[in-house]
Amino acid sequence: MSKSNDRMVYKRGNEWVNKANGNERVSSVHSTQKEASNTARTMLRNSGGGELIIKGKDQQIREKNTIPNGHDPRKIKG
Repeated sequence: MSKSNDRMVYKRGNEWVNKANGNERVSSVHSTQKEASNTARTMLRNSGGGELIIKGKDQQIREKNTIPNGHDPRKIKG
């Protein structure tokens, strides 16, 4: 089950898009998959973490990553 904070990167025509699951509109459009996935990772980190799904050119899931929250309030090492 996907949460609204999860994101997906996939190819649409000649561009790579970064889209939040549950949204109709894409969040960003990029010329490379790497740019789109880096932007999606940053957005997930800044919004509290979530699941990142990256699809290949054939629209098959290529990679799935859980991105942690980037704002860890604890200052404890380890």
